[in-house]
Amino acid sequence: MSAHVDTFVRDNLPPREMWPELRFTLPELQFPATYNASSILDAAVSNEHGDNVAVYTAERDTTYRELLAQVNRIANVLTRDYGLIPGNRVLIHASNSPLSLPVWWSVLRAGGVAVGTMPMLRAHELAVILNKAQITHAVVDAHRAAELEQARAAAPMLQHIVSTDELAQRMSAASSDFAAVATAADDPALIAFTSGTTGTPKGCVHFHRDIAAMAETVSRHILQPSAGDVFIGTPPLAFTFGLGAGVVFPASVGAATAICPKPGFDVLADAIAQHKATTLFTSPTGYRALMKQDLSKLASLHTCVSAGEHLPRATSDQWFEKTGIRIIDGIGSTEMIHIFVSARSEDIRPGATGKAVPGYEATLLDENDEPFDGEGEGRLAIKGPTGCRYLADERQKNYVINGWNVTGDIYRRDGDGYFWYVSRADDMIVSSGYNIGAPEVENALLTHNAVAECAVVGVPDEERGAIVKAFVVLKPGVAADAQTARTLQDHVKATIAPYKYPRAVEFVAELPKTHTGKVQRFKLREGA
Repeated sequence: MSAHVDTFVRDNLPPREMWPELRFTLPELQFPATYNASSILDAAVSNEHGDNVAVYTAERDTTYRELLAQVNRIANVLTRDYGLIPGNRVLIHASNSPLSLPVWWSVLRAGGVAVGTMPMLRAHELAVILNKAQITHAVVDAHRAAELEQARAAAPMLQHIVSTDELAQRMSAASSDFAAVATAADDPALIAFTSGTTGTPKGCVHFHRDIAAMAETVSRHILQPSAGDVFIGTPPLAFTFGLGAGVVFPASVGAATAICPKPGFDVLADAIAQHKATTLFTSPTGYRALMKQDLSKLASLHTCVSAGEHLPRATSDQWFEKTGIRIIDGIGSTEMIHIFVSARSEDIRPGATGKAVPGYEATLLDENDEPFDGEGEGRLAIKGPTGCRYLADERQKNYVINGWNVTGDIYRRDGDGYFWYVSRADDMIVSSGYNIGAPEVENALLTHNAVAECAVVGVPDEERGAIVKAFVVLKPGVAADAQTARTLQDHVKATIAPYKYPRAVEFVAELPKTHTGKVQRFKLREGA
């Protein structure tokens, strides 16, 4: 029975007949009817990991016993001081930090629904998420509070904005005891936002059991971590890839997470050395950047995981030659919460993504949306213990087809059942692991008064996998020069999240179009 008093999320799930088929084929995926994902922390303490380091930072170490006390204090502050009730949505608008990590656990423990966002989002981008999820509470880095206050003007349901500074002050007077709310295993715990090719955010709803399921599938069977491991990486906790890597996977075995003090691959290499990190999560872009650092700093690593974009064989081979470690590639999605196709150690075939992670089933669909066996090429389709449930979004019918989760990726399956990435089936641009919707960048460019028309595509890039390239038709009288290109790039950075800006700008006299006036982006991609 649901523990949610605020039933907004449950009320806005897609109809049950539009859900994917869920499969719980492993014993460890049999969850009790009443289950709160924060019990993973309780288990870490009760399994004699209470004195293990849970979080390493440059300043101090935090044990699991101390982490659980922090989580309980924050849960008390949210419920006592800010009136959080089970089912309320809590935006977490913060960088990976010693405080943002326990905030995630505390929202789940109090029965709230956590909503992560990239810290770089602008006010109008935040407002879309606030309204879509009807968010009532927000925890925000102190220096980002003004951006959220600006967003609240367009999202009046947001009642409380709590800065990390304010939260830290109130925690000191809060009790370290808090009994986890007795949520149902299928109570919503997380809304993870993703952007499709339209650039309009989709909220992917995940239950308490889904959060545990990612630890019981890819972590247990592919990573196989132990209590002595130290996880580190670049993915933000706002991404489910980062939430698993930095929060859930380590806690599931009593291992530690090391948090970097600031961005930068030089900083990451130093942190790996300082904390003797063993398990690294980053994108292929990250691995290429780390190979330019002092490799002796990476000596403690034994497990390296790549996701977010296709791992080229060349990058895999170069990393293996320099470190002796074969990167574990994987494909996951926000809709599925984490990785569902991968391989480990001796099962890795460089260039291939792998096979279905235990607990999942993977197949390919033909042009009639029918699964087929054996070798061939088609759209990747998945079933397992997790699956797509968009929050009040008609695009549910596009992702779930005949019970299968259809990712939008084209794959080839070889005679041994390994899946090899071919391409994206839509106009999503994946750059350095970030998903960027081309139309959103186009819309930002079109708000500049120098732009008459534009089209945005992804073009291959050795360092980033792909970059955003804009083809721009300028209005009469505007100079098609480097200064105008920089002006347009700066304009996009100021209009939407800066990482989405076009790194290449080409001025053209006209865009290729069909007879009906639709832009032929494939011709631009071919020309690029």
